[in-house]
Amino acid sequence: MLNRRRFLQASSASLALAALGLTPEVLAAARLRLGKAAPYSYEGLVARAQAAAAQPYAPPPALPRAVLERIDYEAHGKIHYRPDYALFAQGPGAFPVTFFHLGRYFQSPVHMYAVDNSGGSASEILYDTRYFDMPADSPAHELPKGAGFAGFRFQESRLGDQAKKPWQKNDWVAFLGASYFRAIGELYQYGLSARGIALDVAQPEKPEEFPAFTHFYFEAPQDGSDSVVVCALLDGPSISGAYRFRMTRDKAVLTEIECALFLRRDVLRFGIAPASSMYWFSERARWEADDWRPEVHDSDGLAMWTGGGERIWRPLNNPPRTMASAFSDKTPRGFGLLQRDRSFDHYHDGVAYERRPSMWVEPIGDWGEGSVQLIEIPTDDEIHDNIVAMWVPKKPARAGDSYNFHYKLHWSAQEPYPGALAQCTATRLGRGGQPGQPRPQGVRKFMVEFLGGPLEKLPFGTKPEAVLWASRGQFSYVFTEAVPDDVPGHWRAQFDLTVDGSEPVDMRLYLRLGDKTLSETWLYQYHPRG
Repeated sequence: MLNRRRFLQASSASLALAALGLTPEVLAAARLRLGKAAPYSYEGLVARAQAAAAQPYAPPPALPRAVLERIDYEAHGKIHYRPDYALFAQGPGAFPVTFFHLGRYFQSPVHMYAVDNSGGSASEILYDTRYFDMPADSPAHELPKGAGFAGFRFQESRLGDQAKKPWQKNDWVAFLGASYFRAIGELYQYGLSARGIALDVAQPEKPEEFPAFTHFYFEAPQDGSDSVVVCALLDGPSISGAYRFRMTRDKAVLTEIECALFLRRDVLRFGIAPASSMYWFSERARWEADDWRPEVHDSDGLAMWTGGGERIWRPLNNPPRTMASAFSDKTPRGFGLLQRDRSFDHYHDGVAYERRPSMWVEPIGDWGEGSVQLIEIPTDDEIHDNIVAMWVPKKPARAGDSYNFHYKLHWSAQEPYPGALAQCTATRLGRGGQPGQPRPQGVRKFMVEFLGGPLEKLPFGTKPEAVLWASRGQFSYVFTEAVPDDVPGHWRAQFDLTVDGSEPVDMRLYLRLGDKTLSETWLYQYHPRG
């Protein structure tokens, strides 16, 4: 409720909102400063993006860099958006919107617009230092009027249960930096990030480009709806585009995305529905890190459901050098970076790696031929996102080309459409050879664990067969056994691989009984240590 003093302060803003058809109840406490209304539609944004792509790229006007540099990590942490200025805080919609402030690490201004109830026009939400609690001596006070914001987030429902556990977040989706955005999933924890687009990731011929969302349009939510709709313009030296996001807060978070993209320049690696994550080390190979924790990663594998129906699991690597893997497909059914290991005892860390969300990409319509591509970059710390997964069309991306994509992102604990086959739950490496005997050089032992599916119904005394393939090297001591932990359907395949040199080895494994496939396909890229 507004007190009398705040009501008087808000009166001029209320008149502007009334002209838009937006009541004070819909737009927080009616204290947001708004610009002049202009026509709005998603189709209009697509036309703007197409027209922009026909012109040379024009970067946005720069703000005073000296001021932004002084808003460092510490200064930025003292700036907090005031909840009473949240967009939609008191309207029919359940999810208020708060905004991030600009600073050293987020210097590009992003413009935010409120769409009127009819959906036909929108007015810019003008930046004002009054929206933020900040120290009197904060450098942010020196920014010019209308500087813009760095990003935004949707808060949890003000109509729902607010009695959260201490570790649960109060926001459920956030857009911040370039075209990055994140959602918490069903376990109330942020982790990996999605991007609007990925251009030329890990291309030696040219540097990676990071187009940015420059304008966001918030459509007035429907009363009682668990969904919100936000549209955006994206721009960069090589591309312009328009996006429509329909985000639904349920047990998990579902983000449905439509986008229209227009290229100004050729792109060597054109990444659609990209996800960025962190993988440092896991139970697979502890020599990669000197750390007190057993595992450190936001995601532990790439899952794929091919157009032909095959289920694939590719454990992630922290490779000795940047690696790019391409998995060719046609009309993919889905793929995603997952966090399958959900045991706290496997991490022992208070930052909740065991609750990091998995993100599954569900294509809508026929995406044609292309490949799911996985980029793995060496890292020696957990602060770097060193993993990227994305869809790359087979046809080269050339200047003047246009694209339309439609897909859903599922932010959940596991993949939303699990198959009937056993899933891979762990990959472990160690010295090859046999206990009590000299360990041979150049031999590595693998233990690959599978759980569930048809393995739970194997008759007593029946053993599945491990079907193996490698791009080079020789296998030995190949066998399968039930893991002695009294968990039904928990099996492992064991084998030694003998290989010369340090070039990577691509491997493939699945379990079968006769002509019946029992497990998803395990793909792995092994980097011999030389």
